[in-house]
Amino acid sequence: MPQTTPPQPLFRLRITDDFSSSHQLHHYQGKCEELHGHNFQVRVEVQGSQLEPKTGILMDFKELKKKLASVLDTLDHCHLNELEPFARENPSSENLAKYIYTRLKSLLMDHPVQIREVGVAEKHSSEAIYSEV
Repeated sequence: MPQTTPPQPLFRLRITDDFSSSHQLHHYQGKCEELHGHNFQVRVEVQGSQLEPKTGILMDFKELKKKLASVLDTLDHCHLNELEPFARENPSSENLAKYIYTRLKSLLMDHPVQIREVGVAEKHSSEAIYSEV
C-alpha cells in the first residue's frame, strides 16, 4: 500500500469593503466610455496554514481590514483615470482587482498569510476576480 501524506491544514479569511469613484472605459464603444461612477464592492481572501499559537488565529481581521482600507483610500472619491496606475490602462473592474491585489500583497509580506484573490464588483450581480495562486 502506498504511503499517503496527511492533508496540509489551510485556513482562509475573507473580508469585504467598498469605495466610491468615477471612471471612464476608453475604447469601450458604449455608455461606459462616458464619465460615470460606482460604489465598488471589494472582496479579499487570504490563506495560510500556521495559526498564531497563543491566540489560535491566522491573522487579526482588524489588521487585515486596516491594510485593505489603506489601499482603498488611494482610490476612494477619485476619478480613477487620473491616477498614475491607470494612466496607461483602463480602470476596469479587472484592472482594479489586480491593482488592489498587488498593493495588498506587498503590505502582507510580514504576515503568515498569502493573498488568494481579490474581487471587485460594480454591482452585486457582477464581479471581476484577480488571483495569482
